[in-house]
Amino acid sequence: MELGQNEQSSGENSRSGTMPAASLTLLRTGEASQTVGEAQALFGHSVAGLAAIAESLGEKPYRGRQLADALYRQRQNDWAVMSTLPLSFRERLKQAGWTPGRPEIVESFRSVDGTERYLIRTGEHTVETVWMPDGDGAAEVDEPETQSERASALDTASRQEWKRATICVSSQVGCAVNCQFCLTAKLGLQRNLTAGEIAGQVVAVLDRHAVEINRNRINLVFMGMGEPFLNYDHFMAAVRLLKDEVGIATQRMTVSTSGIVPAIRRFAAEPERPRLAISLNAPNDAVRESVMPINRKWPIRELIESLCAIPFKPREKLTFEYVLLDGVTNRREDARELAALVRHSGLPAMVNLIAWNPGPGIAHSSPSQDSVLAFQQELLSAGIQTYIRRPRGRDIYAACGQLKRTTETGTAKSGTARPRGGAEEQAQ
Repeated sequence: MELGQNEQSSGENSRSGTMPAASLTLLRTGEASQTVGEAQALFGHSVAGLAAIAESLGEKPYRGRQLADALYRQRQNDWAVMSTLPLSFRERLKQAGWTPGRPEIVESFRSVDGTERYLIRTGEHTVETVWMPDGDGAAEVDEPETQSERASALDTASRQEWKRATICVSSQVGCAVNCQFCLTAKLGLQRNLTAGEIAGQVVAVLDRHAVEINRNRINLVFMGMGEPFLNYDHFMAAVRLLKDEVGIATQRMTVSTSGIVPAIRRFAAEPERPRLAISLNAPNDAVRESVMPINRKWPIRELIESLCAIPFKPREKLTFEYVLLDGVTNRREDARELAALVRHSGLPAMVNLIAWNPGPGIAHSSPSQDSVLAFQQELLSAGIQTYIRRPRGRDIYAACGQLKRTTETGTAKSGTARPRGGAEEQAQ
């Protein structure tokens, strides 16, 4: 199956409300470059891949490590500043059609709460990435701080407006899963992102905020546009790149999936992997199918069985994400049924509650704060570790389920923010 055909079919069908089998094909791809104009991007290649490129131009393999340091550690995206590389080598790279090629931020929006949303160019498309200083109040990665992180805490507080931050990363241009409460679903699936385009979002944001890895506390959540497990190979290649070359530990990463069972089984066998979150959003198959059509292919029981095969580490928790839709998923009986589901699964799990974030064209309502607290209390009373995710960036369409390349921002609830129309909207 050709990738372009798969994506076109996925986009058309997801907008029509069906879940095409083609869109659920797990792509298995090797290391690939994105195209930047007429040039090929170096960003996204492993050290071995960069060494092979260097050797093809008559250089020693160690030039691959130098290239990787310049691209990923020093975050350089211009030949002119790569002074660790000989000028002659840089010239040969340019003549051979190579460019640094890191995705670039082309538009940014800042929320009243400090959240920033970026449109990042990836070839002919843009995707969205979100910077959340000090997180979102939900259960986050809570690994012990390193000595350097502790030593720099006071210094960081004095130099910056944030003590720690979370970056929300996209894995696809659009999405084929078609969750009925999510704005991204309205775009359909345009294409998968390469490993370089996924990791490049992170490095572009790190560069913008002058983040110092191993001094600043940074978490990554792969919860932006797209379903990471329908782009599994590129996603995992990006994880390895971010771990090995950028220097972010996998314990600081969390990936969210709607429940792609074959990919979960592959994920269970990974020797090193991010933490896992499951976008559950309903306590039973009937309700889940109505808001997440993917449940027709992989119902809850099959999903839970795949999760039980994961060898969770000590202190590692699985997160069930649960969007509260007023009158649909937030009733007291829903909470009780959810508590029973989590408890009987035997999984080392906790629940993150998300009050639905409104968006134009979606016929759902957000529950009241009292309703959210009552739902949480029902779970807590049943012994389920439960958190409430604080909405971040609602006023700039940066909150969970709101990513749709919106360029005119106002108050999200009022509908004054609008996505770009025409071909640009479809290409988001």
